[in-house]
Amino acid sequence: MQNKNNYCVIMAGGIGSRFWPISRTNKPKQFLDILNVGKTLLQQTFERFEYFCPPGNIYIVTGAQYEQLTKEQLPFIDEKQILLEPFRRNTAPCIAYAVAKIETLNPEANIIVTPSDHLILNEDVFRNVIQTGLNFTATHDALITIGLRPTRPETGYGYIQYEQGSGSDSGVYPVKTFTEKPNLDLAKIFLESGDFLWNSGIFIWNLKSINKALKKFAPDIYYNFADLATVYNSPNEKLAIQETYLKCKSISIDYAVMEKADNVFVVEGNFSWSDLGTWGSLFDYSVKDDRNNAINSQNVLSFDVQNTIVRIPSDKIAVIQGLEDFIVAEDAKYLLICKKSEEQRIRDFVTELEKKFGSEEV
Repeated sequence: MQNKNNYCVIMAGGIGSRFWPISRTNKPKQFLDILNVGKTLLQQTFERFEYFCPPGNIYIVTGAQYEQLTKEQLPFIDEKQILLEPFRRNTAPCIAYAVAKIETLNPEANIIVTPSDHLILNEDVFRNVIQTGLNFTATHDALITIGLRPTRPETGYGYIQYEQGSGSDSGVYPVKTFTEKPNLDLAKIFLESGDFLWNSGIFIWNLKSINKALKKFAPDIYYNFADLATVYNSPNEKLAIQETYLKCKSISIDYAVMEKADNVFVVEGNFSWSDLGTWGSLFDYSVKDDRNNAINSQNVLSFDVQNTIVRIPSDKIAVIQGLEDFIVAEDAKYLLICKKSEEQRIRDFVTELEKKFGSEEV
């Protein structure tokens, strides 16, 4: 439930390249209604965390080029709630920036950090999990991550090994190891062991705890932003942040802090979740027809097509025949037809397009 000391930082700076061509640099997936529910992923994320935080306590960290998109999709928030990154520097600088700004407003802040592009089902269960974390960090020096029970040896997620025999009363468990994106062999071992969880990328901590951790493990990043305390929420903030980002290395909060800290805890999230990182993950959670196709438009006629995801503009008519296990995705300019099993090559396809036509065109 809402608490004036609860804050949320929504990280909305990614470009969603694995969802090309629907997600493009000029309008990435967090600004799209990729689930066909009438709201973009960013709008859904904002609404999700209003349950815990007053709307004025929710901050969006995004690229400077997405300022107008953010204002259009969240027109009711104050301009000071939109934190603009001049360059992409991964999650550690992003979080340090938001935390330093929040500190100038409320030193007692209890902070949720979340990506902007997750699919969350079982909202009531999700709320209980987040509230468990908030209750714990309000009174403990702890860095909490929300973990999900793995269902496959995924190499694109971080993994959390935790002490299952302790913390059962609170639902918060000490973390033994925190491993970011293992190779396939290691991911298989983690899955088979049964005592690892996926790192969802959702974190909870109080302001004092994350500041202490940043100061200890990433002091250069910490002081880059802490030293700007007098310019936050002033006309000088944008220029100061631009100069600061030039000095920041690109590093995730996982590598910078979570793998090193000894006060990391996990709450297992027993809700349905996807980071919607790939076409395959979107296919998994999409409504299917009787041939297991996920087709977004009534204007698609399919013949002998199965296990295929189709995303086309609403004003297009398509006839598709003979495809199995494919991705068919089109925007106003580009058409992608790709085997689902080879979707990891999409980034390579985009790179080749950029070489041929220029990055501005792609």
